[in-house]
Amino acid sequence: MIIEDYYARLDGPEPLSALELVEPRVEFLIALPGNEVRGTGLADLTAYITARPDVGRRHNVRRRGVDGELEMVYGLITEGDGRGTGSFSAAAEISPAGRVARYQVFFHPEFSIFPLPEGGPA
Repeated sequence: MIIEDYYARLDGPEPLSALELVEPRVEFLIALPGNEVRGTGLADLTAYITARPDVGRRHNVRRRGVDGELEMVYGLITEGDGRGTGSFSAAAEISPAGRVARYQVFFHPEFSIFPLPEGGPA
């Protein structure tokens, strides 16, 4: 899945390599508590990625699904110490070229389908 690879790269040693998996005119919405980040294009997504704090954050995908050009994942966010800090659900439209064309993600720090880890790997 492209969206799962995107998260693996985002969490890896070279987060900007995730941009190789998105279309140049990608449109996105990242909904965080009390804040929405919207953008169009690689410059906007690059700005968001580079502004994220370096805390060892990990997207731990627990469930995934594909329906045609739509990919969806649900997972937990853990920090570098293994502590769970919330859950996320993301959906992406995949272009004919196999890259993310449109992307939306919702994060919530308290409510989760699966229990959040208190420490250690998710």
